[in-house]
Amino acid sequence: MTSFAEVRGAVATLADSLKHVSPVTTWAEIRFGLPECPPDEWWTCSDLLAEPARFDHWRSELARWLEDRYGDAPERTTAGYVLGWYLLVPGYAAGLLFHAARRVPSLRPADLAFQLGEDRPHPVGIALLSSEFACLPEDPGADLPEATAVRDEQALAELLRARFTAHANQFVQAFGPTTRFGRRTLWAAATDALDKAAWMAGKALGDEAAGVADSALLLPARMAPFTSGSTLRQEPGGWTRDRQSCCFHYAIAPGQPVCSTCPRAPR
Repeated sequence: MTSFAEVRGAVATLADSLKHVSPVTTWAEIRFGLPECPPDEWWTCSDLLAEPARFDHWRSELARWLEDRYGDAPERTTAGYVLGWYLLVPGYAAGLLFHAARRVPSLRPADLAFQLGEDRPHPVGIALLSSEFACLPEDPGADLPEATAVRDEQALAELLRARFTAHANQFVQAFGPTTRFGRRTLWAAATDALDKAAWMAGKALGDEAAGVADSALLLPARMAPFTSGSTLRQEPGGWTRDRQSCCFHYAIAPGQPVCSTCPRAPR
């Protein structure tokens, strides 16, 4: 398996970074640039945010999937799923590259695209559309025209958090009016996406504890508009975290229990 040190020591361009980490990602395939395929197979984030009605189409596809499997698809459940899935697109792209290569890609909506699965309509592919990235001074690509070097890891983490916040804010403005969710619910989901992205990357690259440490670096404490700092903790069964948002899967059927890490669960 590719190690964190191997990736950091071998990359130059942003595309090189993805060549090293793509084979071992688990949540969604990540690539540089769009593949040669019909345009409707991939959604650019900026197009989606500019036309919020597209979220209704996405939720309709999800509703059909949920109804086929569970017999019901409550409005808050489709909204909850799409809320979490979308925010993981910029979150996972940033968390993966931060963990694997100490790089932060552009997270502008125009610079990100994603692909939905043919069966279950969740993101299965993420494409970075800009070669720009931020990095540390010792990065092998720090002198490239598309690179911006920052002083240290803390500054890089702050930059990632700022870029993610800017994208999430645009999403909240576009998606929020299409749902009944309040601002806190929307930013709770953004908190979850940012907190678990580096953790997911650590697990995918074989060093979960390092991913947890990166999550703590990205969310060291509660910082507005996020609803908490990192909640990752180790228990006898392994690492877990307290979610800030609910996916509302429990609403599909009467008596359906909430997840043990859900904010609705007793703590």
